[in-house]
Amino acid sequence: MQKKQVDKDHYCFSKYVTKNRWASMWHQLDEVLSLKPKSVLEIGPGPGTFKTLASTFGVMVETLDIDPELKPDHITSAKAMPFQNDSYDVVCAFQMLEHVPYDSALTIFAEMCRISRKSIVISLPDARPLWACSFYIHKKTRANFFIPRPWKGPKEHFFDGEHYWEINKKGYQVTKVKNDFVRVGGVLLERIYRVTELPYHHFLVFKKTNLLK
Repeated sequence: MQKKQVDKDHYCFSKYVTKNRWASMWHQLDEVLSLKPKSVLEIGPGPGTFKTLASTFGVMVETLDIDPELKPDHITSAKAMPFQNDSYDVVCAFQMLEHVPYDSALTIFAEMCRISRKSIVISLPDARPLWACSFYIHKKTRANFFIPRPWKGPKEHFFDGEHYWEINKKGYQVTKVKNDFVRVGGVLLERIYRVTELPYHHFLVFKKTNLLK
């Protein structure tokens, strides 16, 4: 079983939950609520914020992690989850899959797709720098867009104690990553975008292909 990388103190509010991360959490909740699930499994819950927020809006979330200190509902490896096929409407993992080697991330994602009945929602770190911009068209409508920052292309990624890989590092260009995930999961990529308030977070929303038949 993989060893945990950080202690529970890593998720201290003042250090971990920045305003920009709150914005990313809003997207987590918005994506999952839009799917109207009856059952959700989150892989790698961190401090448990997503589960708490989702319950406020009537969505019950179960969590899975290898670290008992985080008090997940299921303490086990995500590489071979003890659930039957199609056990949950939605399975999600936010800023988690980069914490294992890429091949292991693909294995976990395939497992997520196996136990999902409808959709899979993930977010991953993206190393390509962008400037996030926005302006109001009128009082209630805001346009968001990105301006590419100077970039010499993908750099090598070196394990930093937490991340084994990131999107747009050498060997992990976004096209390769999304194609690999679609292939191993046998799913359809419905939506892909970066968070305006935190471009480092790249969201991908997948749909089970059996729903298209």
